[in-house]
Amino acid sequence: VERRFIREEELIAAGDIDLVSIVSYEKHHFRQALASLRAGKHVLVEKPVSTSAEEAKALKEAAAENGRHLIPGHLLRFDARYAEIAKEIESGSIGEPVSMYFRRSRAKSLLDTYQRTHTVYELSVHDIDLALWYSKSRVRTVKAYARYVTGKSAPDVLWACLEMENGAVAVLQSDWMAPDAAGIAMDDSLRVIGSRGIAHLETAHNGFQIWRGEGRFTPDIHIHFGQYGRYRGALREQYAYICDGILHGRGLDRVSFDDAAAGIEIAEAVVKSCETGETVRL
Repeated sequence: VERRFIREEELIAAGDIDLVSIVSYEKHHFRQALASLRAGKHVLVEKPVSTSAEEAKALKEAAAENGRHLIPGHLLRFDARYAEIAKEIESGSIGEPVSMYFRRSRAKSLLDTYQRTHTVYELSVHDIDLALWYSKSRVRTVKAYARYVTGKSAPDVLWACLEMENGAVAVLQSDWMAPDAAGIAMDDSLRVIGSRGIAHLETAHNGFQIWRGEGRFTPDIHIHFGQYGRYRGALREQYAYICDGILHGRGLDRVSFDDAAAGIEIAEAVVKSCETGETVRL
């Protein structure tokens, strides 16, 4: 690393930096993204772009006012497996999505760190974005359920049902309940039922396992994977796409901040539904 900054203000003020990637704690995203946009920087902001729909709206307005790119860090759009499903939907091969089921499970120990914010913002936000991407529709109603199992401040298990404006239904299940001893880095799945066919994805059974003395380990090799000093995966693809687009003045339409902002509004509705036990209409 040729240059390092101790204070974020110094980085944001640097005149020779065009793009800022914000990967700080969720509560800092809005302030840092807004300052960067106002300083004339393009901004890649890690998910969630904020934990407030009003803040997400303000960021979108700031990007427009300053003529800068504002890119949400929804990197699953750059994972070839998820992107291929989008391609199949767009081609019409499986028809219009009618039903979508998303499951995202992580090791129990990770909740010690990620309980700092609600599970919908840490895990489910990925699947909210996928539901919006695949359905090309906004959400009409939200009904959600949270279960607190281990006494943490964020729910261990979260279920949400999203009714889309176009009639499709998306069910999201997120949890921090996978035993660490299972050795599975990412246990995710989805099933998109279209009017003409079905798309299905499982990540836990990827055909690759390492059996060690302490047990079995199934690493993820699709998101961010280092090997022989080189890194590959969706994260690298995302950075390459963004940097190439900015350098050559190309559009960055593979990602959508409008979808990301809508996703935060949906996430707020999920939290509200969990707290009230009611269906929330958007």
